[in-house]
Amino acid sequence: MAVTDPERIIASPLDVVATENLVPFLEEYFRREKVDIIVLGEPKNLQGNDTDTSIRVRELYRHLKKKFLGVEIHLIDERFTSKIALDTMIQGGMKKKDRRNKGNVDKISATIILQSFLERKSG
Repeated sequence: MAVTDPERIIASPLDVVATENLVPFLEEYFRREKVDIIVLGEPKNLQGNDTDTSIRVRELYRHLKKKFLGVEIHLIDERFTSKIALDTMIQGGMKKKDRRNKGNVDKISATIILQSFLERKSG
């Protein structure tokens, strides 16, 4: 997961949350923070077609829309974000052991997805 500043300029990593804990995590987070937009990464293959995970993400999308009325929810193509995240980790000097940690890749990928959404909204 990633979050942005109040001005919606910069995305930053937040946390890694297991799917089964996502809704309770969001409920608690929404009690503490004002949230009006959720951006979900939509898995696609290299040709832009759905993957096995795409169906589950769309189910999550529908569930979140019902659960969090009044919150905009957007699906964003997440192709190449893991590759970009790994490249970023290498360029940043992260140790190989830390790059193998899927949670680290997921945090950076979420940040990339949110930042690309922010840039599209502003430009």
